[in-house]
Amino acid sequence: MRLKAPLIAALALPIPATAHPHIFVEAQVTVVFDDNGAMSVKLDWFYDDLFSLLVTSDLGIDMDGDLLLTSDEQALLDEQITAWPADYMGDLEVTQDGEILILAEKRDHSMTYVDGLFHEAHVRPIAALADPASPLQIRVYDPSFYTAYELRGPAIVEGREDCTVQIIPADIDAAYALAESQLDGRDPSTVGPDEYFPAIGDAFADTIVVTCADPL
Repeated sequence: MRLKAPLIAALALPIPATAHPHIFVEAQVTVVFDDNGAMSVKLDWFYDDLFSLLVTSDLGIDMDGDLLLTSDEQALLDEQITAWPADYMGDLEVTQDGEILILAEKRDHSMTYVDGLFHEAHVRPIAALADPASPLQIRVYDPSFYTAYELRGPAIVEGREDCTVQIIPADIDAAYALAESQLDGRDPSTVGPDEYFPAIGDAFADTIVVTCADPL
């Protein structure tokens, strides 16, 4: 089964038949301004121990259990994560005034394995702004809610001192009510990994609002 999740966008892993969602990732978001004022979003994804174990087993790495990768194992991991499927959008949405901004191809993509856990990082440049005077809204989510993201901490702004960050939490009760209504009353937590789930992952996503005193 081809899964739409960051680490396994190019892997086919046997996920246990647990309730929806099935993969849990902590996300750290960093908004980066370079010296020319160009903007990008750096994403750090931290995977839990169960999923990290599934990946090592599927790839046949760290089979000695020493929680370290050999150079060959790291090369295999790097090879597997380089290419995303064409239909995988990266589980990142950046908007201004309700308009979804175009994101450039990812760069600086890396994967590390520390203490038995995977950490994936990459950067998505923002191609153009809709309105330099308007705040940015950033959300990290899987539309299918197969993967659940939780913000690891406050978003970080690098390269500017005049920006503030606000996090608007998702209304989880309302999100589950929406899911239940689209599942004909079925409890969303009982939906298995191979069953239909409505594409409402955005309803479960916190919103990061970045506001700067001067135009972006």
